Amino acid sequence: MKQQFENYTAEDFKVWKTLFERQAKNLKDKSCKEYLDCLNELKPVLNSESIPRFEELNRVLTNQTGWTIEVVPGLIPVADFFELLSKKKFCSSTWLRSMKQLDYLEEPDMFHDIFGHIPLFMNKAYGDFAQKMGQIGMRFKDSEEVLIELQRIYWFTIEFGLLKGNKPMIYGAGIMSSFGETNFVYESGVEIIPFTIEEVVKTYFCNSEIQTKYFLLDSFEDLYQSLDRYAEDLAGL
Repeated sequence: MKQQFENYTAEDFKVWKTLFERQAKNLKDKSCKEYLDCLNELKPVLNSESIPRFEELNRVLTNQTGWTIEVVPGLIPVADFFELLSKKKFCSSTWLRSMKQLDYLEEPDMFHDIFGHIPLFMNKAYGDFAQKMGQIGMRFKDSEEVLIELQRIYWFTIEFGLLKGNKPMIYGAGIMSSFGETNFVYESGVEIIPFTIEEVVKTYFCNSEIQTKYFLLDSFEDLYQSLDRYAEDLAGL
């Protein structure tokens, strides 16, 4: 599949600009520095002025880190998703929400996939972690138990992870691309606990409700090392 750029409407461009500008402003004091640095590095090909062209984004990503965007029609099977990660390919839709859907979607759209996820793939430690997760998924693609654990790791890191700073700083794309959740993280009643992979793999999540529990990570290097230990524990299976 390919991005059909010529099919985007005037409303699509307005939606993209509205979402990008609103969230870029909202994240200035909430996002981790790593994300903001990567977003700034991608500014020539990822900005509020236009819906990004995937071929331009891919050119920069590939030259910098070897990652590429893989266009998919929507949610795909878990095993297929991990296979793509293992090959340094990240899935993205090409459809965009409407103005009436700015704050709620039932499944991820292009703004979530591109604005939320793609910038941090310019960070080597983060990208190495995502690829290793995919490699583990491929090794254990026939183990329902391991695939469930990997989905939980993915959910509480790549989608909804927080990083230590002067206050908990956002790096998870599910928060990064959501205006409401970006602010909700700092509300009273939200549970933020130290990240341990042993705890994460035991923690259930619901993808249709706003999160109330988040894991706080020390660094992306720690994230990779924890996955390394997890893989070693699986070696005996």
